[in-house]
Amino acid sequence: MITWGPVALSEIAYQWHKLLGQTYCLRQLSVNTSDCQNIVVTEPPSAFGKLLKQVVPVNPILLEPVNKDFAVVIEKIGVNSPVIAGVPVTDPTAYNEALKSGVAQAAGSALPSDPRGNVYLFAHSSLNFWQLGQYATVFNLLGKLSAGDKVHLFYQNQDYVYQVVNREVVAGFNTYPLERRTIEPILTLQTCDPPGTTINRLVVTAKLIQVV
Repeated sequence: MITWGPVALSEIAYQWHKLLGQTYCLRQLSVNTSDCQNIVVTEPPSAFGKLLKQVVPVNPILLEPVNKDFAVVIEKIGVNSPVIAGVPVTDPTAYNEALKSGVAQAAGSALPSDPRGNVYLFAHSSLNFWQLGQYATVFNLLGKLSAGDKVHLFYQNQDYVYQVVNREVVAGFNTYPLERRTIEPILTLQTCDPPGTTINRLVVTAKLIQVV
C-alpha cells in the first residue's frame, strides 16, 4: 500500500488547488509576479471554495524552469523537472538510475531541435518511489492533461511549446508510441497506468506549436 501513497498525495494536492482556483504559472511568461497572478488566479468552482478562498491566501504557484539546457515544465499539473538525455528504454538499471535525476528522454528518439520526429519522455508513476529519488513520481498527474493543454520543453536555452492532442492507454508491451514515424515534430509523454503498476502505459501526445 505504501506504493500508492504519493499517488494519493498528488491527487489531494491537485484537488485542493482546484478547489481554491489556484494554478501554476511559468514565471518567465510574466514581467513580474502581479502579471502572473492576473493570468492564472480564477474563481473557485464551488461556493465552499469561494468561502475558503476568503480565509486561505491564494497566490499563483510560480514555476522557474529548473534549467534551460533540457527540462520539462507542465503548468497544469505542476511538473518542473530536468530531462536526462539518451536513456535506453530496454535497460532497467540504466533508466532507474537516470530517473533519480529527472525525466528520461528515450535513446534514439528525437531531440526538440530536430525539424521532425518524436521526442519521447518517460518517467515512473510512484512505483518503488522510495528507491528512485525526488523525481520518481513526477508524472503522477499526467492523466489530468487533456487536448489543448500546454507543455514547455526547454532545450539549449529555447522554449519549445507543445499542445496536447491525444491521450491514450496502451498495453505495457506496446512499443508503437515510441517507434511510430512522424512527419512533424511531436512530443510523447509516457508513464505507468494504473499509477504504481507496470500493467499499461499512459501516453500523452503533443504537437509543437511555437519555439521561443
